[in-house]
Amino acid sequence: MHFNFYIKSLVILFSCSYLWGENILDIYNEALENDPTFKAAEYSYLSDKQIVVQGRAALLPSITISGSTNWNEYYQNDILQQDYNSFSKSARVSQPLFRLDTWFNFKRSKSLTDAAEADFAYEQQNLLLRTAELYFGVLRAIDNLNAAISEEKAIKKQLDQAQQRYEVGLSAITGVQEAQLAYDLSKASRINNEGNLFSSREALNALIGREIFLLDELGESLEISSPYPNSKEEWVKLALENNYQLKAADLRKKAAKSNARSAASDRLPKIDIVGAGSESETNQFNYEGFSINGQGIPVPAVTGRRNYSIQLSMPIFQGGAVYSKRKQAYAQYNEADENTLFAERRIIQEVRSQFSNVVTLVANVTAQQQAVISATSALEATQVGYKVGTRNVVDLLQAEKNLYSAEKNLANAKYDYILANLRLALAAGTISPSDIVEINNLLK
Repeated sequence: MHFNFYIKSLVILFSCSYLWGENILDIYNEALENDPTFKAAEYSYLSDKQIVVQGRAALLPSITISGSTNWNEYYQNDILQQDYNSFSKSARVSQPLFRLDTWFNFKRSKSLTDAAEADFAYEQQNLLLRTAELYFGVLRAIDNLNAAISEEKAIKKQLDQAQQRYEVGLSAITGVQEAQLAYDLSKASRINNEGNLFSSREALNALIGREIFLLDELGESLEISSPYPNSKEEWVKLALENNYQLKAADLRKKAAKSNARSAASDRLPKIDIVGAGSESETNQFNYEGFSINGQGIPVPAVTGRRNYSIQLSMPIFQGGAVYSKRKQAYAQYNEADENTLFAERRIIQEVRSQFSNVVTLVANVTAQQQAVISATSALEATQVGYKVGTRNVVDLLQAEKNLYSAEKNLANAKYDYILANLRLALAAGTISPSDIVEINNLLK
C-alpha cells in the first residue's frame, strides 16, 4: 500500500511576515516539517515498518559462528608441567522447514505493518484538517474582534451623541444610561475577543514552531454548494472503502487472527534443517620427549566435526501454557473484531453527521447573506428615523449591533462550511492536499 500524501512546497515562503500575509498552503508546508504530532506519527510508522522484517526473518536461514582461544597451564605440586594454546571455532546453519506458528506470525507482522502505514496515512490527512481548523480559527477570531471593535466605536459615537442631546435638553438621562450600558458591554466583548485571538494565534504558532503575524483572508469567491455526491449513503460507501482508520482496524483484526492461528499451531511439530561444523586445535608441549633450550616440543592436535540433520520438536505438555496462550490469542481476536465493528459504526455515524452538517451550512450561509442585506437596510432606515426623531438611540444601537452580528455570523458560517466539507472528506477518506490548494485559491 502507498498512502503517502506528501507534497512539495508549491509556493515560496516570504521572509518578511510583517509585510506579506501567509496563506494556508504556506502553513501546511511548514506543518509537514515542524508539527511534532505529525513527526511523531512518522517515526512511529518508520519503527513499525520493521515488524514485518523481523517476522520474515524467522522464516529465513539463520547462521551462527563462534570461536575461542585459550591458554592452558597444568600444575603438579605447584610445579608447571605443561602450558599450551587451544583454539576452537564452529558454525551452525538452521533453516525452518515446517513451522506453521512462524508462518502465521509472519502474516501477523505483515498486517501490523500495513496497519501502521494506514495509521500514518490518516495522520497525514488529519494534518490537513488540523491546519485548516487552526488557520480559520485565527481568521474567525480576527473577524469577531473586528466586529467587536466596530461595534464598540459605533456605540461610543452614539454615547457621545446621547450625552450631547441630554446636555441641550433634547433627550432624557435614560438615553445616556442605556447607551453607556451598551458601550460597557461592547467593551467587555472586545476584550474577550482579544483574548480569543491571542489563544488562536498561539495554537497556530505551536503547529509550526514559530510566530505568525499576518494571514491571508478569505476572499469573496467562495461558492456554496451541496456536497457531491449528494447522497448520504454514497458518502458512507466511500468511507467504508477509503477511510484509513477503518483500514487500520481491519488490518489489526487480521493480525489478531493470524496471532491466534500461530498460538494454535504452537502445539504442532516443528521441523528444521540444521548443519553444524566445528574445529579445534591444541598446541600442547610434551616435556617427556625432546626439548629445545629447555622447552618442550609442541605436539599440535587438530580435530573437526561436521553434522547435518533434520530436527523435529513437538511440545507434549508445558504445564497448560500452550492451551492458555491459544485461548488468550482467540480472546484478543474477538476483541479486535469488536473494535473493528465499533470503528465502522463510528465512522458511518461521523460521515452521516458531517454530511448533514454540510447540507445545513449551505442553507445557513445563504440565510446569513440575506441577513446581512436585511440588517444593512434596517440600519439605514433606523438612522433616517433617528435623525427625524421617530426612532430613539436604543433603536439605533440595536440596529447597529444587528448588522455587526450578521456580518460576524456570515463570516463564521463560511468558515464552518469550509471546515465541515473537510471533515466530511476526512471521514470518507478522500481528503487530499489538493483540497488545501483549492482553499488557498479562495484567499486574498
